[in-house]
Amino acid sequence: MSRRRYYDSWYPRYPKSTPREAKGGIKAQSKRGAFGESWWAGRWISVLESFNIGARLQRGRSYARRGQVLSIDIGEGKVKARVQGSRPKPYEVTIQVKTLSEADWRKVADIMAGQAIFAAKLLAGEMPKDIEEAFKQAKLSLFPAKLQDLSTDCSCPDWSNPCKHIAAVYYLLGEEFDRDPFLIFRLRGIERKELVGLIGGRAHEPAETAGEPPEAAPATGKKRVSRKKKKAEAEEPAAVLAAIPAEPLPSDPSAFWGEAPAAEDLWGEVRIPSVAAALPRRLGSVPLWRAEANFLDTMEAIYRAASPKGMDVFLGQAAMVEEPAMPKSPRAHVG
Repeated sequence: MSRRRYYDSWYPRYPKSTPREAKGGIKAQSKRGAFGESWWAGRWISVLESFNIGARLQRGRSYARRGQVLSIDIGEGKVKARVQGSRPKPYEVTIQVKTLSEADWRKVADIMAGQAIFAAKLLAGEMPKDIEEAFKQAKLSLFPAKLQDLSTDCSCPDWSNPCKHIAAVYYLLGEEFDRDPFLIFRLRGIERKELVGLIGGRAHEPAETAGEPPEAAPATGKKRVSRKKKKAEAEEPAAVLAAIPAEPLPSDPSAFWGEAPAAEDLWGEVRIPSVAAALPRRLGSVPLWRAEANFLDTMEAIYRAASPKGMDVFLGQAAMVEEPAMPKSPRAHVG
Protein backbone atom coordinates (compact mmCIF):
# COMPACT_ATOMS: atom_id res chain seq x y z
CA MET A 1 0.00 0.00 0.00
CA SER A 2 1.46 3.34 -0.98
CA ARG A 3 1.25 6.26 1.37
CA ARG A 4 2.27 9.89 1.36
CA ARG A 5 5.69 10.78 2.69
CA TYR A 6 4.76 14.11 4.25
CA TYR A 7 1.99 15.15 6.58
CA ASP A 8 -1.24 16.34 5.00
CA SER A 9 -4.11 17.57 7.16
CA TRP A 10 -6.87 15.94 5.10
CA TYR A 11 -5.78 12.39 5.99
CA PRO A 12 -8.63 10.53 7.72
CA ARG A 13 -8.33 9.87 11.45
CA TYR A 14 -7.40 6.28 12.24
CA PRO A 15 -9.33 4.80 15.20
CA LYS A 16 -7.42 4.62 18.49
CA SER A 17 -6.21 1.12 19.44
CA THR A 18 -4.44 -0.41 22.43
CA PRO A 19 -0.86 -1.52 21.72
CA ARG A 20 0.36 -4.99 22.58
CA GLU A 21 2.75 -5.28 25.49
CA ALA A 22 6.36 -4.99 24.33
CA LYS A 23 9.11 -6.89 26.16
CA GLY A 24 12.59 -5.41 26.31
CA GLY A 25 11.62 -2.19 24.56
CA ILE A 26 13.48 1.11 24.78
CA LYS A 27 11.92 3.25 27.50
CA ALA A 28 12.14 7.01 27.74
CA GLN A 29 13.95 8.42 30.77
CA SER A 30 11.33 11.18 30.93
CA LYS A 31 8.31 10.04 32.93
CA ARG A 32 6.34 13.26 32.50
CA GLY A 33 6.68 16.66 30.91
CA ALA A 34 9.14 17.52 28.16
CA PHE A 35 11.51 15.11 26.44
CA GLY A 36 15.17 16.09 26.42
CA GLU A 37 16.94 18.59 28.65
CA SER A 38 19.38 20.29 26.26
CA TRP A 39 18.57 23.10 23.85
CA TRP A 40 19.52 20.94 20.84
CA ALA A 41 17.16 18.16 21.98
CA GLY A 42 14.45 20.81 22.30
CA ARG A 43 15.15 22.02 18.76
CA TRP A 44 14.77 18.47 17.42
CA ILE A 45 11.48 17.92 19.26
CA SER A 46 10.15 21.29 18.06
CA VAL A 47 10.42 20.05 14.46
CA LEU A 48 8.07 17.14 15.24
CA GLU A 49 5.63 19.33 17.15
CA SER A 50 5.49 21.81 14.27
CA PHE A 51 3.72 19.16 12.17
CA ASN A 52 0.53 19.76 14.18
CA ILE A 53 -0.57 16.10 14.30
CA GLY A 54 -2.70 16.62 17.41
CA ALA A 55 -3.45 13.64 19.65
CA ARG A 56 -0.88 11.47 17.89
CA LEU A 57 1.83 13.44 19.67
CA GLN A 58 0.40 12.45 23.06
CA ARG A 59 0.10 8.80 21.99
CA GLY A 60 3.66 8.94 20.64
CA ARG A 61 4.90 10.15 24.03
CA SER A 62 2.96 7.34 25.70
CA TYR A 63 4.51 4.76 23.34
CA ALA A 64 8.01 6.09 24.08
CA ARG A 65 7.48 5.91 27.85
CA ARG A 66 5.88 2.44 27.76
CA GLY A 67 8.80 0.93 25.84
CA GLN A 68 6.88 0.15 22.64
CA VAL A 69 9.93 0.99 20.51
CA LEU A 70 11.85 -2.28 20.14
CA SER A 71 14.92 -1.09 18.27
CA ILE A 72 16.48 2.04 16.77
CA ASP A 73 19.30 1.98 14.21
CA ILE A 74 20.88 5.39 13.52
CA GLY A 75 22.92 5.89 10.35
CA GLU A 76 24.03 8.73 8.12
CA GLY A 77 20.89 10.65 7.24
CA LYS A 78 18.59 7.78 8.19
CA VAL A 79 16.96 6.23 11.25
CA LYS A 80 15.30 2.81 11.11
CA ALA A 81 13.20 1.51 13.99
CA ARG A 82 10.73 -1.20 14.95
CA VAL A 83 7.69 -0.26 17.03
CA GLN A 84 5.24 -2.68 18.65
CA GLY A 85 1.71 -1.55 17.94
CA SER A 86 -1.66 -3.26 18.24
CA ARG A 87 -0.83 -5.96 15.68
CA PRO A 88 1.40 -9.01 16.32
CA LYS A 89 4.10 -7.90 13.86
CA PRO A 90 6.01 -4.73 14.87
CA TYR A 91 5.76 -1.78 12.50
CA GLU A 92 8.79 -0.63 10.52
CA VAL A 93 9.57 3.07 10.90
CA THR A 94 11.96 5.05 8.71
CA ILE A 95 13.02 8.66 9.31
CA GLN A 96 15.20 10.20 6.61
CA VAL A 97 16.91 13.54 7.19
CA LYS A 98 18.18 15.50 4.20
CA THR A 99 21.97 15.49 4.37
CA LEU A 100 24.08 18.53 3.57
CA SER A 101 26.48 18.30 0.64
CA GLU A 102 30.26 18.38 0.96
CA ALA A 103 30.24 21.91 -0.44
CA ASP A 104 27.70 22.94 2.23
CA TRP A 105 29.87 21.56 5.02
CA ARG A 106 32.89 23.39 3.61
CA LYS A 107 30.93 26.64 3.75
CA VAL A 108 30.09 26.01 7.40
CA ALA A 109 33.70 24.99 8.15
CA ASP A 110 34.99 28.21 6.56
CA ILE A 111 32.81 30.28 8.91
CA MET A 112 33.66 28.20 11.99
CA ALA A 113 37.39 28.36 11.18
CA GLY A 114 37.24 32.10 11.84
CA GLN A 115 36.40 31.44 15.51
CA ALA A 116 38.65 29.05 17.42
CA ILE A 117 35.94 28.50 20.05
CA PHE A 118 33.98 26.28 17.64
CA ALA A 119 36.76 23.71 17.19
CA ALA A 120 37.67 23.93 20.90
CA LYS A 121 34.09 23.21 22.00
CA LEU A 122 33.65 20.37 19.52
CA LEU A 123 36.94 18.77 20.59
CA ALA A 124 35.80 19.02 24.22
CA GLY A 125 32.61 17.14 23.35
CA GLU A 126 30.39 20.20 23.73
CA MET A 127 27.86 21.64 21.32
CA PRO A 128 28.63 25.37 20.82
CA LYS A 129 25.63 27.48 21.81
CA ASP A 130 25.88 29.76 18.77
CA ILE A 131 26.55 26.99 16.25
CA GLU A 132 23.24 27.65 14.50
CA GLU A 133 24.44 31.19 13.76
CA ALA A 134 27.32 29.75 11.72
CA PHE A 135 24.81 27.76 9.66
CA LYS A 136 22.65 30.85 9.16
CA GLN A 137 25.66 32.76 7.84
CA ALA A 138 26.16 29.95 5.33
CA LYS A 139 22.42 30.17 4.46
CA LEU A 140 21.90 26.66 5.81
CA SER A 141 20.16 25.05 8.78
CA LEU A 142 21.63 22.55 11.23
CA PHE A 143 18.20 21.16 12.13
CA PRO A 144 15.50 20.34 9.57
CA ALA A 145 13.86 23.68 8.76
CA LYS A 146 11.07 22.58 6.45
CA LEU A 147 9.06 19.47 5.66
CA GLN A 148 11.20 18.72 2.61
CA ASP A 149 14.22 18.31 4.93
CA LEU A 150 12.53 15.37 6.65
CA SER A 151 10.91 12.28 5.20
CA THR A 152 9.11 9.77 7.44
CA ASP A 153 7.37 6.49 6.78
CA CYS A 154 5.69 3.74 8.84
CA SER A 155 4.25 0.38 7.81
CA CYS A 156 1.17 0.88 10.03
CA PRO A 157 -2.28 1.40 8.42
CA ASP A 158 -2.61 4.97 9.76
CA TRP A 159 -2.48 7.38 6.82
CA SER A 160 -1.35 10.26 9.01
CA ASN A 161 2.32 10.96 8.54
CA PRO A 162 3.92 11.30 11.05
CA CYS A 163 1.87 8.74 12.98
CA LYS A 164 2.18 7.90 16.69
CA HIS A 165 4.82 5.23 15.96
CA ILE A 166 7.02 7.76 14.16
CA ALA A 167 6.39 10.26 16.96
CA ALA A 168 7.55 7.71 19.58
CA VAL A 169 10.84 7.16 17.75
CA TYR A 170 11.24 10.90 17.32
CA TYR A 171 10.83 11.54 21.06
CA LEU A 172 13.38 8.85 21.95
CA LEU A 173 15.83 10.42 19.50
CA GLY A 174 15.33 13.68 21.38
CA GLU A 175 16.56 11.99 24.56
CA GLU A 176 19.44 10.46 22.64
CA PHE A 177 20.48 13.99 21.63
CA ASP A 178 21.02 14.72 25.34
CA ARG A 179 23.54 11.88 25.51
CA ASP A 180 25.16 12.52 22.13
CA PRO A 181 24.65 16.11 20.91
CA PHE A 182 26.58 15.35 17.73
CA LEU A 183 23.98 12.88 16.54
CA ILE A 184 22.47 15.72 14.50
CA PHE A 185 25.74 15.95 12.55
CA ARG A 186 25.51 12.28 11.60
CA LEU A 187 21.92 12.73 10.54
CA ARG A 188 23.01 15.68 8.40
CA GLY A 189 25.80 13.68 6.76
CA ILE A 190 29.03 14.18 8.73
CA GLU A 191 30.72 12.86 11.88
CA ARG A 192 32.02 15.21 14.57
CA LYS A 193 35.64 14.14 13.97
CA GLU A 194 35.30 14.91 10.26
CA LEU A 195 33.86 18.35 10.98
CA VAL A 196 36.64 19.19 13.46
CA GLY A 197 39.22 18.09 10.89
CA LEU A 198 37.51 20.17 8.23
CA ILE A 199 37.51 23.25 10.48
CA GLY A 200 41.18 22.74 11.34
CA GLY A 201 42.07 22.26 7.69
CA ARG A 202 40.30 25.45 6.65
CA ALA A 203 41.94 27.42 9.46
CA HIS A 204 45.45 26.39 8.33
CA GLU A 205 44.75 26.30 4.60
CA PRO A 206 47.27 28.26 2.48
CA ALA A 207 45.96 31.39 0.80
CA GLU A 208 46.46 30.01 -2.74
CA THR A 209 43.96 27.20 -2.10
CA ALA A 210 41.25 29.78 -1.53
CA GLY A 211 41.80 31.25 -4.98
CA GLU A 212 44.46 33.83 -4.03
CA PRO A 213 47.84 33.91 -5.87
CA PRO A 214 50.76 32.51 -3.87
CA GLU A 215 53.13 35.06 -2.38
CA ALA A 216 56.61 35.23 -3.87
CA ALA A 217 59.32 33.72 -1.69
CA PRO A 218 61.52 36.41 -0.12
CA ALA A 219 65.11 36.68 -1.39
CA THR A 220 67.13 35.69 1.67
CA GLY A 221 70.29 34.49 -0.05
CA LYS A 222 69.96 31.08 1.60
CA LYS A 223 70.37 27.97 -0.50
CA ARG A 224 67.42 25.66 -0.98
CA VAL A 225 67.89 22.38 0.88
CA SER A 226 67.47 19.40 -1.43
CA ARG A 227 64.97 16.63 -0.69
CA LYS A 228 67.82 14.11 -0.77
CA LYS A 229 69.70 15.98 1.97
CA LYS A 230 66.53 16.34 4.08
CA LYS A 231 65.93 12.60 3.82
CA ALA A 232 69.52 11.85 4.83
CA GLU A 233 69.25 14.15 7.85
CA ALA A 234 66.01 12.45 8.90
CA GLU A 235 67.69 9.03 8.70
CA GLU A 236 70.72 10.06 10.81
CA PRO A 237 69.24 9.09 14.23
CA ALA A 238 68.30 5.65 12.93
CA ALA A 239 71.81 5.16 11.55
CA VAL A 240 73.36 6.12 14.90
CA LEU A 241 71.15 3.66 16.77
CA ALA A 242 71.97 0.90 14.31
CA ALA A 243 75.70 1.43 14.95
CA ILE A 244 75.34 0.69 18.68
CA PRO A 245 76.28 -2.97 19.30
CA ALA A 246 73.49 -5.15 20.67
CA GLU A 247 74.01 -6.36 24.24
CA PRO A 248 72.48 -9.72 25.22
CA LEU A 249 70.02 -9.73 28.10
CA PRO A 250 71.30 -11.28 31.35
CA SER A 251 70.13 -14.82 32.01
CA ASP A 252 69.70 -14.13 35.73
CA PRO A 253 66.28 -12.45 36.33
CA SER A 254 67.53 -10.68 39.46
CA ALA A 255 70.28 -9.04 37.43
CA PHE A 256 67.67 -7.73 35.00
CA TRP A 257 65.05 -6.54 37.44
CA GLY A 258 67.45 -5.49 40.17
CA GLU A 259 67.16 -6.22 43.86
CA ALA A 260 65.55 -3.05 45.14
CA PRO A 261 63.46 -3.60 48.29
CA ALA A 262 59.71 -3.96 47.77
CA ALA A 263 57.48 -1.09 48.82
CA GLU A 264 56.15 -1.38 52.36
CA ASP A 265 52.63 -0.33 51.37
CA LEU A 266 51.52 -1.58 47.98
CA TRP A 267 47.93 -0.39 48.43
CA GLY A 268 48.37 3.24 49.39
CA GLU A 269 45.37 4.95 50.96
CA VAL A 270 42.20 2.87 50.82
CA ARG A 271 38.92 4.59 51.61
CA ILE A 272 35.29 4.61 50.56
CA PRO A 273 34.84 7.02 47.62
CA SER A 274 33.15 10.30 48.50
CA VAL A 275 31.22 10.17 45.20
CA ALA A 276 29.32 6.96 44.51
CA ALA A 277 29.38 5.44 41.01
CA ALA A 278 31.97 7.95 39.76
CA LEU A 279 33.05 5.78 36.82
CA PRO A 280 29.52 5.10 35.48
CA ARG A 281 28.80 8.83 35.80
CA ARG A 282 31.86 9.60 33.69
CA LEU A 283 30.49 7.26 31.03
CA GLY A 284 27.26 9.28 30.95
CA SER A 285 23.75 8.12 30.14
CA VAL A 286 23.35 4.70 28.58
CA PRO A 287 22.09 5.02 25.00
CA LEU A 288 18.49 3.91 24.48
CA TRP A 289 18.02 2.48 28.00
CA ARG A 290 15.47 -0.37 28.21
CA ALA A 291 14.66 -0.64 31.93
CA GLU A 292 12.12 1.06 34.19
CA ALA A 293 14.66 2.49 36.66
CA ASN A 294 17.21 5.16 35.79
CA PHE A 295 20.61 3.53 35.14
CA LEU A 296 22.80 6.03 37.02
CA ASP A 297 20.46 6.15 40.03
CA THR A 298 20.46 2.35 40.18
CA MET A 299 24.26 2.14 39.91
CA GLU A 300 24.69 4.77 42.63
CA ALA A 301 22.56 2.73 45.04
CA ILE A 302 24.55 -0.42 44.24
CA TYR A 303 27.89 1.35 44.73
CA ARG A 304 26.77 2.86 48.05
CA ALA A 305 25.78 -0.61 49.31
CA ALA A 306 28.88 -2.37 47.95
CA SER A 307 31.57 0.10 49.08
CA PRO A 308 31.33 -0.60 52.86
CA LYS A 309 31.23 -4.34 52.21
CA GLY A 310 34.28 -4.05 49.97
CA MET A 311 36.12 -2.16 52.71
CA ASP A 312 35.24 -4.89 55.22
CA VAL A 313 36.64 -7.53 52.87
CA PHE A 314 39.84 -5.51 52.40
CA LEU A 315 40.30 -5.11 56.16
CA GLY A 316 39.57 -8.80 56.74
CA GLN A 317 36.48 -8.02 58.79
CA ALA A 318 33.91 -9.51 56.44
CA ALA A 319 31.98 -12.47 57.77
CA MET A 320 31.70 -15.46 55.50
CA VAL A 321 28.15 -15.45 54.26
CA GLU A 322 26.85 -18.45 52.42
CA GLU A 323 25.34 -17.48 49.10
CA PRO A 324 21.62 -18.27 48.87
CA ALA A 325 20.74 -21.08 46.53
CA MET A 326 19.14 -19.98 43.29
CA PRO A 327 15.52 -21.11 42.92
CA LYS A 328 15.05 -23.86 40.43
CA SER A 329 13.04 -22.94 37.38
CA PRO A 330 11.76 -25.25 34.67
CA ARG A 331 12.52 -22.57 32.06
CA ALA A 332 15.51 -20.27 31.79
CA HIS A 333 15.16 -16.86 30.17
CA VAL A 334 18.16 -15.03 28.81
CA GLY A 335 17.44 -11.29 28.44
